[in-house]
This record gives sequence, structure tokens and C-alpha cells, in this order.
Amino acid sequence: MNQNTVKIDIHQILKLLPHRYPMLLVDRVIELEPHKSITAIKNVTINEPFFTGHYPQRPVMPGVLIIEALAQTAALLTFSEDTEHGEDSLYYFVGIDGARFKRPVEPGDQMVLHVDFERFLRGIWKFKGRAMVDGVVAAEAEFMCMIKKNPEAN
Repeated sequence: MNQNTVKIDIHQILKLLPHRYPMLLVDRVIELEPHKSITAIKNVTINEPFFTGHYPQRPVMPGVLIIEALAQTAALLTFSEDTEHGEDSLYYFVGIDGARFKRPVEPGDQMVLHVDFERFLRGIWKFKGRAMVDGVVAAEAEFMCMIKKNPEAN
């Protein structure tokens, strides 16, 4: 592990991300190398509200929420680098390419979310991410995000 590596607990995540239950999908950052990559954990439990309807007979985490977990992980990497963002900043998902879903994510799984920084150009951040369960890729995608000031903020 690089000496520049950072770890972030749930208390710090709550300070960095505006998301709250049930939309907060990152529990802990286990490794963050500024300007390069981040690895985070999402513990998937049967108590997640989406499992009551997706699917009651065989609960599976919706793929769109796996991608959202990757985007939130990328936001944490971005916020660690962007010292000008404040509590009035919002992180917007602006594009996705090559999303692939390779295995279902079920209650009891621990998703390891790994995101690599690709580039920053004209206010758009580009990342490549993958969600893994037990060392097997569950989902992967390339996606773009941007930070904007919240127009509702004073």
C-alpha cells in the first residue's frame, strides 16, 4: 500500500457526500490514492428497501444501484482532489458507457467498488469502475460525472 493512501470511514463519507439512507451506497473507503484510484466497500443486507420489490422470491440488487454505488465512490475520489467544492456542491452523473452486469449481487454480499480516474476535461471527470463480489466482477462501466453548485444553496 502506498504511503499516500487514504482511508475514509462512514462519518467522513457522510461529510463528503450529500446522499443519505436509502441512497447512500458506500460504507467505507479502504484505499484512496489521490489522482489515481479508490476502493470502497458496500455491505449489502436484506434490509435494503429495494429488495422488497426486486425480487421478493429471490432478492437481487438492481444494476442501476450498483452503477450508482460506483458513481458515489468516484465522487469520493473527486471530492478528495477538488478542494473548491463545498457543502453546496452536487455531483451529477452525466454519462455511462460499456455497462456490463456479470453476476447478481444478493443480500449478504460485500461489494468491493474499485474506480480508476481516467481524465478531467472541461469540467467533466471520466472514470472506469468495477464492482466485485468474492473476487468476481459483478458489474463494470465507464462513466462521466461533473460537480455543480446547488442552485438552492444560499
